[in-house]
Amino acid sequence: MAGPGSQRRASRGASALLAAALLYAALGDVVRSEQQIPLSVVKLWASAFGGEIKSIAAKYSGSQLLQKKYKEYEKDVAIEEIDGLQLVKKLAKNMEEMFHKKSEAVRRLVEAAEEAHLKHEFDADLQYEYFNAVLINERDKDGNFLELGKEFILAPNDHFNNLPVNISLSDVQVPTNMYNKDPAIVNGVYWSESLNKVFVDNFDRDPSLIWQYFGSAKGFFRQYPGIKWEPDENGVIAFDCRNRKWYIQAATSPKDVVILVDVSGSMKGLRLTIAKQTVSSILDTLGDDDFFNIIAYNEELHYVEPCLNGTLVQADRTNKEHFREHLDKLFAKGIGMLDIALNEAFNILSDFNHTGQGSICSQAIMLITDGAVDTYDTIFAKYNWPDRKVRIFTYLIGREAAFADNLKWMACANKGFFTQISTLADVQENVMEYLHVLSRPKVIDQEHDVVWTEAYIDSTLPQAQKLADDQGLVLMTTVAMPVFSKQNETRSKGILLGVVGTDVPVKELLKTIPKYKLGIHGYAFAITNNGYILTHPELRPLYEEGKKRRKPNYSSVDLSEVEWEDRDDVLRNAMVNRKTGKFSMEVKKTVDKGKRVLVMTNDYYYTDIKGTPFSLGVALSRGHGKYFFRGNVTIEEGLHDLEHPDVSLADEWSYCNTDLHPEHRHLSQLEAIKLYLKGKEPLLQCDKELIQEVLFDAVVSAPIEAYWTSLALNKSEMGSNAEQVWGWTWPKFFSRYFKIKMTISLPVRDMRNSDKGVEVAFLGTRTGLSRINLFVGAEQLTNQDFLKAGDKENIFNADHFPLWYRRAAEQIPGSFVYSIPFSTGTVNKSNVVTASTSIQLLDERKSPVVAAVGIQMKLEFFQRKFWTASRQCASLDGKCSISCDDETVNCYLIDNNGFILVSEDYTQTGDFFGEVEGAVMNKLLTMGSFKRITLYDYQAMCRANKESSDGAHGLLDPYNAFLAAVKWIMTELVLFLVEFNLCSWWHSDMTAKAQKLKQTLEPCDTEYPAFVSERTIKETSGNIACEDCSKCSEAKKCPYFQTQR
Repeated sequence: MAGPGSQRRASRGASALLAAALLYAALGDVVRSEQQIPLSVVKLWASAFGGEIKSIAAKYSGSQLLQKKYKEYEKDVAIEEIDGLQLVKKLAKNMEEMFHKKSEAVRRLVEAAEEAHLKHEFDADLQYEYFNAVLINERDKDGNFLELGKEFILAPNDHFNNLPVNISLSDVQVPTNMYNKDPAIVNGVYWSESLNKVFVDNFDRDPSLIWQYFGSAKGFFRQYPGIKWEPDENGVIAFDCRNRKWYIQAATSPKDVVILVDVSGSMKGLRLTIAKQTVSSILDTLGDDDFFNIIAYNEELHYVEPCLNGTLVQADRTNKEHFREHLDKLFAKGIGMLDIALNEAFNILSDFNHTGQGSICSQAIMLITDGAVDTYDTIFAKYNWPDRKVRIFTYLIGREAAFADNLKWMACANKGFFTQISTLADVQENVMEYLHVLSRPKVIDQEHDVVWTEAYIDSTLPQAQKLADDQGLVLMTTVAMPVFSKQNETRSKGILLGVVGTDVPVKELLKTIPKYKLGIHGYAFAITNNGYILTHPELRPLYEEGKKRRKPNYSSVDLSEVEWEDRDDVLRNAMVNRKTGKFSMEVKKTVDKGKRVLVMTNDYYYTDIKGTPFSLGVALSRGHGKYFFRGNVTIEEGLHDLEHPDVSLADEWSYCNTDLHPEHRHLSQLEAIKLYLKGKEPLLQCDKELIQEVLFDAVVSAPIEAYWTSLALNKSEMGSNAEQVWGWTWPKFFSRYFKIKMTISLPVRDMRNSDKGVEVAFLGTRTGLSRINLFVGAEQLTNQDFLKAGDKENIFNADHFPLWYRRAAEQIPGSFVYSIPFSTGTVNKSNVVTASTSIQLLDERKSPVVAAVGIQMKLEFFQRKFWTASRQCASLDGKCSISCDDETVNCYLIDNNGFILVSEDYTQTGDFFGEVEGAVMNKLLTMGSFKRITLYDYQAMCRANKESSDGAHGLLDPYNAFLAAVKWIMTELVLFLVEFNLCSWWHSDMTAKAQKLKQTLEPCDTEYPAFVSERTIKETSGNIACEDCSKCSEAKKCPYFQTQR
């Protein structure tokens, strides 16, 4: 609601505010007026408002009652300090066992595939009707099933996100550019049909498994369970399993690669275009364990990235995209001097190998040219013979074969491979051939290495495209193993048959982590051997602009980018080197969409996860975050109180494993616990320790349900007739339901008439147990989304406690923290205020926070209480000399992070105070009422101006770079003139060109401030100069309002 005098302009008056709440009052035009704001008046306002709003929050949340109930059990609980190292080792062991089960499933597939191929004899005339994933259930115009499109039963399955699947059979996807009935395809599909039994058996052994598959070296993809694939709008399915990271990593070893691209005059036109596409396709086959560089050559060497000459760089996404951008700058001219390029490539590989930085395993030179006039055997004899440690792969561009013999000889003499690429359509298939060659040593030695990918989202698969998950696309890792030919006639040649794998969603990893043992701010995280995040609560792989999309570098976010306070990478390096240990540092954790900050000290514990390339870390916050307590109640007591309708549990926490048996998958966690405790489901596997603590919290918090019910009844204006209508009075009610003698005074009239703005009361405990009570009908709630499944910030998740719980935990117990929820839009339009407080077991810092309670009220109700308090004064006649109604006074209520809770201008609600009263905020910073904290975001997406590209511009025009630079300078000048309104004389054509700039979202690193009020500063005052006047100001913290640490 708008306050008194809301139409007044802010420039006319002074200001008053309460922080967290801080009341700030300022008086304007002091030069023309001797009036001052008495500090005693501001104190009176702060005290009156703070006292009343605290009383309302305490009454409706039931905080005093809940604190009292936990105190009653104080002597019966055992408080333990968490041993971080033992905890992380135990969690790593749990993950190791889970990963081992997945890799064993893959190993069984490898054995079955190799055995099936061993028994199979290739038949070029084999006719076999298999289930083609694109054609299944398709009919022609006569109603007959298409060829390869027989009836394939599909049914929704809750384990596979209710997608229609066939859990008895797999089906086969063949890339659009391949012939469905190619003999190699048909034979491969035929012998791999035996994998169906193993797929089903694996799923029976481990019901938590999801997608299992075999990617053939011939290009087809067998997937279980079977699912329908849909072509895109052009009738194309671009998916080729051989391009996926899991396939490439399993098929080859890490490699160092130098790519040589011929840019002599003969490569002009289509040949250079094909060459660039070939380079791009080679880059697609490189992963984070590989290193590379690209050199263009004619009479001279031209490093595609001049800043990186003479070395190799890691083939992560960022580096590969950077090099791709530079490929467009290549143009053909001159004469090709291949000998210079080969010498340079061998020297780079030799020097880099000596540094110990590279992959060490294998090295290769990729030569892309339209011909070679010599075999250059003297160069190979100097650098590569007789060991031939560097393989040479040659790609002949164009239809002519005049120089093919020389290129073939170079490849064969250096354990490589030759191929000819005539059209753009040939690029993909021909590039893939080198992977089979690099896989030969592994095949011959029968090295069935288990590989794990980094976290990624594969949106090309049908299950990803069809999945309507509320979290968006699914982040996962894949475990994969190569499949080799064991037939005697081919074994010595090293034939790779393909790769088998299974996906492990990252959320499955989180299920192995007992969040209740990590505390309110604690969390677990895992990284790869390259330092990239596998799982971390601060990882944000998606951004939203109309719909959720993947960030370009989402799969290569480094640990140092989220734990950025570790400037020396001590934690990161220790984990990358797979060490076990401890590290501590002060951290600044952002909450509430990054607008608020919690400053605390974290202790990090880390160790490796054996059998995988991953390392696990656990962060525990100092203070209450390092302690855990155990309560004890009987199962009968706990079960009784779990039956209450207002009780819910964190759906993303694993109280019981409901994935192990199909009959349990429909159960909620609460339902599973009840069945487990009643002994009705002996096959259910549950966390006994967690369930015992859930029962304890259910028993201790049960009385609050009756308390809230009684408040709701009185709010509905039945309180005065309660004994007539219901047969009880307040003392009788509390005596009956709480078994205690109540001395709390609950004025019925006040509840009925004064507190109608309170809409919701809520409670959460350290075990993920929640209780909610509505004081109004569900349809009357101002915030319809609060505490619903989509309100991720305010409910218990797999990786964090609710926002109101986390903020309350950092306050003095018994005090409330208030905030207005931030909307996702650019303008905050929230109409509610949330208040919460923590419940501690003991009155000391070493006591764990056992619960948090709170209320949500209408913003209009909250603001009305403020304006009423601001009209009070201490004069005996009741006539106040000054109030917030005065024309010369501006009053604000701001929270502990500097955001406005109450302002005379309603549109300023939720804004940062410094944007409204910058000079006053600076004064508060100078006087120490607030402190500024610098934060960094290395996963941000920023809007960047990009000029619309002109399709008429030739890629090879050397003047384009110069013209683009001139155009950029002119555009920037135009924008400068427009900004300062000086463009009236500027020609309209140039303005139109400036308007061609197109805004896009791109990854960026950002630095931004956050503000926190200082708890020790209770009040401040001072004068602030303005143009022809000065303002005096008073700031006073409201009693019972607390600020962040």
